[in-house]
Amino acid sequence: MEQNEKMIIYQVFTRLFGNNEVNNVYNGSLQENGCGKMDDFTNKALHEIKKLGATHIWYTGVIAHASQTDYSAYNIPRNHPSVVKGKAGSPYAIRDYYDIDPDLAVNVDHRMKEFEALVKRTHSNGLKVIIDFVPNHVARQYHSIAKPAGVKDLGEDDDNTKAFDVNNNFYYIPDTRLGGEIDFYNEQAGTYEEMPAKATGNNRFDAYPNKTDWYETVKLNYGVDYMENTGNHFSPIPDTWNKMKDILLFWASKGIDGFRCDMAEMVPCEFWGWVIPLVKKLHPELIFIAEVYNPNEYRNYIFNGHFDYLYDKVGLYDTLRAVICGYGSATAITGCWQSVNDIQSHMLNFLENHDEQRIASDFFAGDARKALPALLVSACMNTNPMMIYFGQELGEEGMDSEGFSGRDGRTTIFDYWSVDSIRRWCNHGRYNLHLLNDQEKELRRFYYHVLNLCNEEKAISQGEFFDLMYANQGNWLMNEHRQFAFIRKHANEVLLILVNFDEMPMHVSVNVPRHAFEYLQMPESENVQTVDLLTGEKETISFTSEKPVAVELPGWGGKILKMTI
Repeated sequence: MEQNEKMIIYQVFTRLFGNNEVNNVYNGSLQENGCGKMDDFTNKALHEIKKLGATHIWYTGVIAHASQTDYSAYNIPRNHPSVVKGKAGSPYAIRDYYDIDPDLAVNVDHRMKEFEALVKRTHSNGLKVIIDFVPNHVARQYHSIAKPAGVKDLGEDDDNTKAFDVNNNFYYIPDTRLGGEIDFYNEQAGTYEEMPAKATGNNRFDAYPNKTDWYETVKLNYGVDYMENTGNHFSPIPDTWNKMKDILLFWASKGIDGFRCDMAEMVPCEFWGWVIPLVKKLHPELIFIAEVYNPNEYRNYIFNGHFDYLYDKVGLYDTLRAVICGYGSATAITGCWQSVNDIQSHMLNFLENHDEQRIASDFFAGDARKALPALLVSACMNTNPMMIYFGQELGEEGMDSEGFSGRDGRTTIFDYWSVDSIRRWCNHGRYNLHLLNDQEKELRRFYYHVLNLCNEEKAISQGEFFDLMYANQGNWLMNEHRQFAFIRKHANEVLLILVNFDEMPMHVSVNVPRHAFEYLQMPESENVQTVDLLTGEKETISFTSEKPVAVELPGWGGKILKMTI
């Protein structure tokens, strides 16, 4: 990444991206519903993603995971359907850390070569590559057929008579068969047997997971004794630590640029503090992104765990969602940046990802346009990274009932399916707007403008930030609960950014306090020429502490008024 470039991550669910199947069958098989391939990310596709404003692409679900599809003809062991969620399976139930998922390959025997070609193709189009690292759990039937010579499999040397042993890779429930409310019988595959039972991935340390548990996964042992509560056993280095380090180095050697680390806070921070420096010693440009939801642990995972970036879900995402939906006040946005001000550059902003409900779904906003003001805030408020989820820029609704996933406002990660808006944008490899409706086209244009401005304008990618809301509390010419205003500045360029979460256009008058002019070293002037970077329209404003800035704001939108001082 170029110095001072603002990171814009385009997350894509690899299996769904290039699937052109129109007539999807509920709970359909690979043969019925089809599957996208790595080769669908053509130069044209990657060029268009880059042109949208992306700097990185996160290929979600490329490592081999448990599936109900039979690949035994390629010497890939079959998975029992009872311990696989959905026909396609969860990409977070890894069955082989050293392999690429066969679903994604045109030629299954050449799947690793196809991945390596994808990495090179992505780089040649000016994008960096991020993949998942899933450290907390693996599929119940984990077995690596692709591990390098001399590498021992997870659990290969475990003593399964012990509930916990520092040298075991898994936790066991000795002398107890796996049970619970899961039906382990399948007419074709027979009954799934696990004896002794292993602990389940979501920290369930008995043999009886239920349907809401991560029952398709087993928990990895990093030296924390959850069974007898004897504490942490980190010296000497536990066997799992070394095996996971080797896995990270294996994928780093493929030329990728970063790892998004799934449920990082379920793994001891001490492991990350040990492994990340070791990996970066050999691959110093590699980035690590942590899925962490506990704000009390943020600084621990940054300063002791050495993560580059953390999800800003509990703070900014949750707050913006509440404002978008009308049950939260825009005044709460100020508290979000204040709570992480010392680590702001490490926070990854987003409004959608594979875990969250689609903005346009009935479970969130019901209309993607309602989140456009939130996009301006999330993308432009600071220099830290921004992420969007494929189809977000088209207003994908995520309201299909695909199979295991169900109709929950999320795009499935468990089923073979195609995504309507993405399928029409892909347009059989043309990657154009011809099959999109007017609202989708307009939405994509807005995302294009905002995401590209993030790196075109140094005030956004490198500049200082000043929140104007404290000076507008009780301002009867501005609804502080539905509008938000801030300044970005770099050198002699100033951006006054105002957003309106209301559906109706609003005439607002925003106070800019004297402290803002002093802190940012800006001269005051009665008549300042500005241009709205979102529309290209010019307007003259009074930019002083004595008189508020009066502007007309569009409904569900905003303005980025640029001025040179």
